[in-house]
Amino acid sequence: MLNDFLPDQHVKNIFEITPEALKEKGIKGVITDLDNTLVEWDRPLATPKIIEWFEEMKRNKIKVTIVSNNKEGRVKAFSDPLNIPFIFAARKPMGRAFKKAILQMDIKKEEAVVIGDQLLTDVLGGNRSGFHTILVVPVAQTDGFFTKINRTIERRILNWFRKKGKITWED
Repeated sequence: MLNDFLPDQHVKNIFEITPEALKEKGIKGVITDLDNTLVEWDRPLATPKIIEWFEEMKRNKIKVTIVSNNKEGRVKAFSDPLNIPFIFAARKPMGRAFKKAILQMDIKKEEAVVIGDQLLTDVLGGNRSGFHTILVVPVAQTDGFFTKINRTIERRILNWFRKKGKITWED
């Protein structure tokens, strides 16, 4: 059961995820969280560096869909200027939004990765739905109310994984 919270990969930030590395694994599509994965939860628009990351994915023919538990207004305001498809109010870790994303991208589950900053939503949802999962270090050190609760639980799970030798990275 706890293994459902174990990501397949861990990176410091989204920029460590390159199109070349994804292509080597046969990946054609990225399902990514928005808040604290791409930008701080309270930053309304993409940074120039994030815009370049999206453009690099596009140049390499890797499709990207943003899947967020946040409200439509927040996700739409971020995604529309970039012309990036999105799913809001995703109810992660439930699997419906992940399935919808691969249908929209017209790819197979094995050709997609799920990227996010939370074990309890992104990693758990991606793993339970059968995706390769990549955990990123949260962009911001602050969180909303519910995310703060999740982070406390996540720290306990990560400490358990460390003690069992299942992970080697530090927070």
